Amino acid sequence: MEKSLVLIGGDLRNVKLAEMLAEDEYTIHTFGLENADSLRDKKNIKHYNTLHEAIEKSNIIVGPTPLSTNNREINMLFSSEKIFLDEFLKEINTGKTLIAGNIKDAYLEQINNNGGKSIDLFKRQELSVLNAISTAEGAISIAINETTRTVHGSNVLIMGFGRVGKVLAKMLDGMGANVYCEARKNVDLAWAKAYGYNPIHLNNLDANLDKFDIIINTIPFMILNADRLDKVKKGCFIIDLASNPGGLDRKAAKQKGIKFDWALSLPGRIAPVTSAEFIKETLYNILIEIQ
Repeated sequence: MEKSLVLIGGDLRNVKLAEMLAEDEYTIHTFGLENADSLRDKKNIKHYNTLHEAIEKSNIIVGPTPLSTNNREINMLFSSEKIFLDEFLKEINTGKTLIAGNIKDAYLEQINNNGGKSIDLFKRQELSVLNAISTAEGAISIAINETTRTVHGSNVLIMGFGRVGKVLAKMLDGMGANVYCEARKNVDLAWAKAYGYNPIHLNNLDANLDKFDIIINTIPFMILNADRLDKVKKGCFIIDLASNPGGLDRKAAKQKGIKFDWALSLPGRIAPVTSAEFIKETLYNILIEIQ
């Protein structure tokens, strides 16, 4: 029985994923990847002129991660075509399963109404844990390139002690940074202390903001507002890893002359091959579960 999947759009991660799946003897039917030179004339990879033609070739549709960044069109960085979300979601109907990243509730409802199914890659724990590695490395790379101090010896605050926060703290500690971890849960603060980091409760954040050379936020809520930005150390560099709308008041930061980077989708930006490997591993787990 032929193993086949449909890949629609995406960034370099989906290009590399298509290559890896083809090497594993999957037949890959694509649309929205026609500008990816590495996929041309590749064995087991077939390109189609229309979305409908491609989607008809398999019941498993692998979309972009994230599916959309503007809530209007799906992400297709290797295509001159545009596919509006409504047009795309109509194709995920009876018998079809969409596997993509950040499938919002409104999209889920539309897919369900059409009789289709969906699986959000960003909600898979194994991918979240693995992606934390790339995200942490990417954040550290930005800090090295955008500051005039070594990470070693710098006072670095990590806001949030979830998956990314934990990996970041370990990496930065290994580089000789003075690592501070902010959290609101006492159990997270206790773990931070047990690992040898400096814990700071959210309630005590304001009193400590003036000591940090680098702040890395992982919390998807507006924590670093205009009032708190008045308290940060002059020359402090802020990296916001939180998804839209982020955890930093960017307008206020610009007005106050605070240097920052809203660093989204770091796994795809700094380690697309590794990220594609992680997606493939997760995809295979999903296929086992749903077959």
